[in-house]
Amino acid sequence: MSRRRRLALLSLAVLLLAGAGLLHWLLQPQRLAPALLDMAGNALGLEITASGIGEYRLRGTPQLVVRGVVAREPGAATPLLAAERILIAVPWSTLRARGRELTAARLELDAPVFDLAAFRHWLDQRPQGETRMPTLTDGVLIRAGRIQGDGWTLERIDLRIPDLAPRRPLRGQLQARYRGSGLEVPMDLAFHLARLGEDGGVGIAGQATPAGQDWRLPVRLRLSAYLRRAASRLEHVVLGSRAQYLTGTARQSFALGVAGPLEFADGLRLRGGAFALRGRDAVPTLDAVGDLGLDDDLLIDWRGQLADWPDAWPALPPPLGRSPSALPFALAYRGTADLADIAHLRVQRDATRFDARFRLFEVMDWLDALEAGRGSPLPPLSGRLTTPRVEVSGATLEGVELRLDDPAVPANDDAP
Repeated sequence: MSRRRRLALLSLAVLLLAGAGLLHWLLQPQRLAPALLDMAGNALGLEITASGIGEYRLRGTPQLVVRGVVAREPGAATPLLAAERILIAVPWSTLRARGRELTAARLELDAPVFDLAAFRHWLDQRPQGETRMPTLTDGVLIRAGRIQGDGWTLERIDLRIPDLAPRRPLRGQLQARYRGSGLEVPMDLAFHLARLGEDGGVGIAGQATPAGQDWRLPVRLRLSAYLRRAASRLEHVVLGSRAQYLTGTARQSFALGVAGPLEFADGLRLRGGAFALRGRDAVPTLDAVGDLGLDDDLLIDWRGQLADWPDAWPALPPPLGRSPSALPFALAYRGTADLADIAHLRVQRDATRFDARFRLFEVMDWLDALEAGRGSPLPPLSGRLTTPRVEVSGATLEGVELRLDDPAVPANDDAP
């Protein structure tokens, strides 16, 4: 072999060894992880760091596990995401593109905590139309996640999405528990979005169980709507649900239907909606229009008509009980989401009018006790009844005004 050829082979061997050494150095987890996190951070405008390094795999689709991950806006004190563990599988084409393309195979997050205020601030700072959405061909898995809102949390989040791609249908399964305003709501929901990242149809189905201190409300629901992303709004919302109110040994079944536009920029607010309640026993049947909202408080503002006076309620004296006239009503509530605060109700039939202030579950408990033949004959409420004529024990009273005052119910301040 000539001297020139030996030198060429030696040079090639040196280059191969140097290249192999450089590749080995680059693919060590403590160097590969920061490089990948930097690529993702540069694409999203975030600082993404990891305090613990797990392992990586290069055969097939490269896969990296990092621990102690924190993502924040540059210079921000509060991270928008912190996670105990993140697994990401990224094809070689994405690695070669160095962040120019956001395609991955799989993303898994263990115990991630999202701060909603920090996330919204990051979104507000992004140039219009520049926020890029990744493609995940083998989907997303989130275990034991939590979203921190203002005075509320969504915790124990288990989310499964089989695949994710911009402008493509999105479907998945969510299990979580809401806590806030004295209310706890475990839920198990399936969802479908017509086109990820764009306006389109939304479908949700499953079950949720709002619960207070001594009551539960298991609900099976199905919702369809049209999403307007720019307006943070769901249009053409149609919700159907069947529920049971459970407390002690009492059980009240009913169905609720809701239709209207739902805004969710700051809390949830259904404005100018239509509501249909179909109840049995102590739960009335009614139709109403108005507002329903949830932010720091629960808001109910309904005006409508009772189909009839429920048989489980105290019987109306004649001639009220014999009248076939409608029962228009107005209901207003603003307070904690567990319905523990004061509600205001006005009901009218012919020239008779009843205005009342009460706590819903105290009245429900009173009705249960009354049906069982125990407890006080007077309801736990404060209010005023006026009627031109009423018949009691064979006597006819005219120009009747009756007042009820419960010391536990504060003075009337926001009647409907």
